[in-house]
Amino acid sequence: MPSRNAPPNDSVTPLVPKRRHSGGSRKPASDRVRLRRGDREFLGWALNLSRGGVRIVLEDSIEVHTDYVCILGEDEAHPRPVRVAWVKDEAGGQIAGLQFLDAEGTVPPVDTPE
Repeated sequence: MPSRNAPPNDSVTPLVPKRRHSGGSRKPASDRVRLRRGDREFLGWALNLSRGGVRIVLEDSIEVHTDYVCILGEDEAHPRPVRVAWVKDEAGGQIAGLQFLDAEGTVPPVDTPE
């Protein structure tokens, strides 16, 4: 006797893996990036950009779960709050994923950086 939760024999339900990311499609980027927190500033370059965040490369080290103000390119008038979602150490620096905290569906910032 088949289980009550099992699908009927005549239907096939494909298993579709859930996406890890919900930031939308990514597009390549090469803008300069400045991260600010208090009186500290980190410089880097954007590698790709999505609605939910940006992947960057930088020479300095930053820490996961830290909030910053991010300036993409020369857009000083529209800084965006970000949180470091992940980092990967590379020779000569880091690659990091930053989550935009002002994008729809993201978590509000815990502490607004100065």
